[in-house]
Parts: sequence; C-alpha cells; structure tokens
Amino acid sequence: MNTKKKPERRCISCNEKREKNELLRIVRTPEGQVLIDLKGKVNGRGAYLSKSKKAVEVAKKKKLLDKKLE
Repeated sequence: MNTKKKPERRCISCNEKREKNELLRIVRTPEGQVLIDLKGKVNGRGAYLSKSKKAVEVAKKKKLLDKKLE
C-alpha cells in the first residue's frame, strides 16, 4: 500500500522540521498585510512558526518574521 507523505515545513524560530498542520503560517500578502493563515491557502510570502510560546518569543526578540517576510 502507498502511504501518502505528509508535507513538512521548518519553523523559523527553533529550526525544527514538523508536519505542516502543526505549525502556524504567517503571510505577507501582495497588498502588504501580515496575517495568520489558518488554512494555508492565502497568496503571498509565508513563514512557518511553531505554536509554542517560546518559539513566538524568540521570533519576536530576533525579529525573524520581519526578515523572512521582507
């Protein structure tokens, strides 16, 4: 039987590979808005971030989202 491979993405904060549905996708749209993409369908430049409080704090401290969403 063929098992379907689940997509993996890397967290920008902790640099760990996880399944796509375990991470938050932050998107900068072509219009310049920054939003959280819950379904993974919004057009624009995206970055993935773990849902843990520590990962969010590290991303905020190092300004990782600013760098990734330029």
